[in-house]
Order: sequence, then C-alpha cells, then structure tokens
Amino acid sequence: MEVILARTAGFCMGVDLALRRLDKLVASAGGRSIHILGPIIHNPQVLARYAEQGVRIAGSPAEVPDGAYAVIRAHGIPRETERELRDRDVIIKDATCPRVKKAQLLIARHTAKGEVLLLYGEADHPEVRGLVSYAGNGHHVFGSAEDFARLVLKSGISYVLAAQTTQDRGAFEAMAEGLKADPAIDVVVLHTICDATRLRQAETSQLAETVDFMVVVGGLNSGNTRRLAQVAAERGTPSVHVETAADLDVDSLRGYGRVGVTAGASTPRALIDEVLRVLKGV
Repeated sequence: MEVILARTAGFCMGVDLALRRLDKLVASAGGRSIHILGPIIHNPQVLARYAEQGVRIAGSPAEVPDGAYAVIRAHGIPRETERELRDRDVIIKDATCPRVKKAQLLIARHTAKGEVLLLYGEADHPEVRGLVSYAGNGHHVFGSAEDFARLVLKSGISYVLAAQTTQDRGAFEAMAEGLKADPAIDVVVLHTICDATRLRQAETSQLAETVDFMVVVGGLNSGNTRRLAQVAAERGTPSVHVETAADLDVDSLRGYGRVGVTAGASTPRALIDEVLRVLKGV
C-alpha cells in the first residue's frame, strides 16, 4: 500500500499559538489554578493531556475562582462572557486565534451603524456564538446554501455577510456573488475564512482525486476536520474520519493500492504519525 500524507495536515497557526501559550502558562503558573472557558481546541487527546496537568474546563466565568487564570479558548468567546470575566478578580490569558479575533473585530466595525449580520457557520459552534455576539443589530446564522436560500432579505436594510473561519470558501463565494447580483440588497461582504482552511480543503480535494481511499484524522467534534471528510466524500472517494489509529478498521483497507491521509487543524502530529505507521503496516 502506498500512503500519501497531505502537506498541510495537522496544526494550523492559530491552534499552535494557542497551545504554546497554554504550555507556557502551565509551566509558569506557580500553583495558581488554570481554567479554560470551554475546550481550548476540539481534540479529545489534547484536552486529556492538559487535564492530567491540572488544567480545568469552565462552562462559565462563575466557575473560575477568584485569583485563578482564565484562558480564552482558540475559538474565542462571546463578547458578554469576556466582559463578565474582566469584571472578575481573575487573570485573563487570551488564546483566541488571531484569524478569529480579526473576524470578531471586522463584524463589530461593519455592524456598528445598525447593519444586520448574515453568518455562514454552525449555529451551535463556539466560534459562531462568539462572532454573532459582535453583531450590532441582530444576525441570521445559516449552515448551508439551502438554509441561506430560505432567508427573506428586505430592501432598505443593510446587511453584512461573513463566515465562520473554517467554512467552505467556494460555497461562501457563491452566496456572496448571489447577494451582490441583487440590486435590491445592500450588502458588504467580509472575507473571514482562514487561508489555512482553504489550503487544507483544496489539497484534500486534489489528493482525494488521486487515491483509492482517504483517511481524515482528527476530533469527531472538530468542524474543520468534519469538512475535510466531507470534501473527500464529495470527490466520490471512499473515506473514513477517525480520531486515532485505534479507530481504523485495518481489514477493510486491504486491497487499496493508494491511500491518502489528511488531518484537521487541531490534530497533533503524534496522532497523524501513528495512523501513518498503522497504514504502512497493512
């Protein structure tokens, strides 16, 4: 079996930066407790490692005790949650991905005069909950082109179109073009999808067309990893999304001549390497 690893597989800049900041804090905390407002990234194995080092996940600012460190996750948090944190006697460490922070500030700036936000993303995703909190005059969230088509937009209202940073760029651009082609709709388009997302999706698409089977490695609750699996499946290539090598059904892979491997932006290199080791032993 020939195993081909995508060049962009694994940690993106934002995830790497967030984890390096947390590692530095763990090393220097001096006994002060560390609490993250939600999982710092969407990878169970990474979270388990930090839990072993005493890092705790808080569901709300109220769960962070006075005097403790409060870490803002890579996905960011809602504006009102951050305000509540800053009103507390805690030490804030912001590990928000710079791309997400930029999207938050762009949305705040472009909706400051009453514009309504149209956001392409997963409504229940923590990044999306943070992004919409920066909208100044309401918002609509849609997760697909079909949901977008069902929106009833009105003339006389100004809109701002943006996206969760890990969404599909092609789908977003098609929505943007449709809006801009309608003279009755007043819309500003914000380009908030991360380049790392675009590169991973493009490479996954190209790789899927040249192999017999695709393996996508990463947390099952990771939105960007799920989209890589979707991209591979859309090319008609048999594929599987696994969190670790232990999830591989090795017997079902026998007979495939070329297998492609990619991984989400929150997947540690060690997990990717273990999947490669198992596949090369088939």
